[in-house]
Amino acid sequence: MFTRILSSALLAGFCAGLVAAALQLLFVQPVLLHAELYESGALTHFGAAGAPPGAGGIELKRDALSVLFMALTYVGHALILVAGMSVAAENRVAITPRAGIVWGVAGFAASQLAPAFSLPPEVPGVAAADLAARQVWWWGTVAAAGAALALIAFSRKPLFWALAVALIVAPHLVGAPQPDSLTGPVPPEIAALFAARALGVGMAAWAVLGLLCAWFWQRETAGG
Repeated sequence: MFTRILSSALLAGFCAGLVAAALQLLFVQPVLLHAELYESGALTHFGAAGAPPGAGGIELKRDALSVLFMALTYVGHALILVAGMSVAAENRVAITPRAGIVWGVAGFAASQLAPAFSLPPEVPGVAAADLAARQVWWWGTVAAAGAALALIAFSRKPLFWALAVALIVAPHLVGAPQPDSLTGPVPPEIAALFAARALGVGMAAWAVLGLLCAWFWQRETAGG
């Protein structure tokens, strides 16, 4: 069983990581590089003419490290997804590629969408609260959202659904750590575009990951 989980996760995670890296380089990195021009002072908000989003060019070493990082990250995500799928399969839940997409979107909702509701993705140069406090809140929010989605998916009791809603809402009622003042050199339009694209790429990559995890898992179990 462990070998099946590991092989399925490695294959699905690596392939999904390459997809995520390609989308990142095409849609997110140009906005990130544009923001870095404001952070460095090469451009100033309300002061200098704008630069195209692709300003900054291609940095081979940085891009290669980004691809490697994304591949490793999605292998980690895949290990969690495939482990969950194996538990579900043991309880006679059908694991199909179509169902895998749902699993992937659920993973995106728990790990990216839920925390982004109060703590959206940030570009360099924007005001931010203490990093440790944000990390604690982020992990707590992801854990609560993941538990809530599991309760919704695998429980038929309304009491557990109510608990799931409470788990989803609670971190946002507590509130994410916020900076003392909202200042920074990056225009809000760039920050908004970065957050939107980061979430869009995340959802697409997670959907691909869920599809591939289910497909490889199905092949491994059929072959075993």
